[in-house]
Amino acid sequence: MAEAEPQEENSMKKMENCKKDLEKLLEEMEKITVRAAWMTYNIVTIHTDPDLAHSMKHLEDAFLRCKEQMERKWQEVLKE
Repeated sequence: MAEAEPQEENSMKKMENCKKDLEKLLEEMEKITVRAAWMTYNIVTIHTDPDLAHSMKHLEDAFLRCKEQMERKWQEVLKE
């Protein structure tokens, strides 16, 4: 039984670390979502701006990076 306790503690630490990582990723996703909301709100004003395509590409790239990181973290959790 003494062996189960350190393993449980290790598992709990991993879960806590995972929780912290997921919270950080969620915070990043929230920031990206806010940016997307503002971009959508301002689209009428900036639709004639040639930088719109660049802004949308930047937003898409940020989303894809975040999505990729979330998928990697999820796979790490599943492997543990």
